[in-house]
Amino acid sequence: MSLLIKNGEIVTARERRFADIYCEGETITEIGENLDRSADEVIDASGKYVFPGFIDPHVHIYLPFMGTFSKDDYDSASRAALVGGTTTLIEMCCPSRSEEPRDAFKLWNSKAEGISACDYSFHMGVTGFDDSREEQLREIVEKEGITSFKVFLAYKGAFGIDDRELYQTLRLAKELGVVVTAHCENADLVAETQAKLVAEGKLGPEWHEPSRPVTVEAEGCSHLMAFAEMTGAEVYVVHTSCKPAVEAITSAKVRGVKATIETVIPYLILDSSYAERPDFEGAKFVMSPPIRSREHQDFLWKKLADGTIATVATDHAPFDFHTQKHMGHPDPEKAVDAKFNPLHRPADFTLIPNGIPSVEDRVNLLYTYGVTTGKIDLSTFVAVASTNAAKQFGLHPRKGDITIGGDADLVVYDPDYRGVISVDTQLMNTDYSGFEGVEIKGRPSATTIRGTVAARDGQFIGTPGLGKLLRRKTR
Repeated sequence: MSLLIKNGEIVTARERRFADIYCEGETITEIGENLDRSADEVIDASGKYVFPGFIDPHVHIYLPFMGTFSKDDYDSASRAALVGGTTTLIEMCCPSRSEEPRDAFKLWNSKAEGISACDYSFHMGVTGFDDSREEQLREIVEKEGITSFKVFLAYKGAFGIDDRELYQTLRLAKELGVVVTAHCENADLVAETQAKLVAEGKLGPEWHEPSRPVTVEAEGCSHLMAFAEMTGAEVYVVHTSCKPAVEAITSAKVRGVKATIETVIPYLILDSSYAERPDFEGAKFVMSPPIRSREHQDFLWKKLADGTIATVATDHAPFDFHTQKHMGHPDPEKAVDAKFNPLHRPADFTLIPNGIPSVEDRVNLLYTYGVTTGKIDLSTFVAVASTNAAKQFGLHPRKGDITIGGDADLVVYDPDYRGVISVDTQLMNTDYSGFEGVEIKGRPSATTIRGTVAARDGQFIGTPGLGKLLRRKTR
């Protein structure tokens, strides 16, 4: 199968140029002006940009959480990703503390293998540490090419780890050349604050953000930085939401700590008022760390522009509003059946499954709110949505770039498209959109995965099961 993309403006993290791209055997084989090539498929990209396939380095597809399971599977999520221009997903493999790493990896991979229409990999969750788990983690890195771990400094008693386990995980990561991705909050402060608010009768979703204020996120970041400094391990802080957290990380980097900062698209588009919407509508926007007030959003955009924040992911965690989010409804008549209540007590905001579905919308929202407003330029857009993640997680130059020999993952992007995001048209398998009614300026007119067109003008036309598990390089 050969593919020729003609007359487009190629945009990468390092350059812009008008040229044609010829692809054969799943890779890019030639780039040049006015290529005289016959091909099985020709795409005229006149008036359009050609970007490298976008990479979402932080998604949850299969996720047991709060007594329920996320609604997407790799069929629906990979379709949605490709229509939105994302060609590679890196999922958080999140075993419980009682699960063995080897078994968890096999389970998570079984949910994607032979099903996903786009390429994928995993961050291997570490939710406990002993000699047996260390042996299994070494095996997963060596045999499967999974070169990043995930730790939670939150969700105590579920995914969270203690300081001894954190130290041992970072020590092992340093030895293996593995990056440790981390959810940074102070779990004890969150638990104490939540208990206090609930005792005061503050039960609705509007109290989620006050229960996890910027202070506990910044403390979690500082805590991780101290351990990274002690061990020399490289860390990557996921879904950073606020100025104090960014500042805690950047101050550590001045001291020589190897740390990279990720934010996610909901923090750049939404603000804390969304979680304060009446009639329990705010539950649609509950995620952790929470969506912050507008001044933090403005700060995050500035730090994207100057390179302080390296990547924009989604933390895609899809749960239905009318059933699953209602697990945390404080009105007993509106709450979901108590069998879903893991604590078997009256419901409140602490039982709302965390997450906002967004894997389909990330690229278009980042382009609309970032590029068209002048907050970031096109090359920064490509860097934070693709190239930086590829470099960070051992995929570059195979992914995240347009270069001869690289995978032919390409997005022909139409900047003149105008549309509106709606649950009625999305491919994500949830009963609501976190961005309902938002106008977008631009969308992919074609998305290719290794040279095969998988989406065109908002429609999936790809092949389920085409996606591959990617072996990644260590640092």
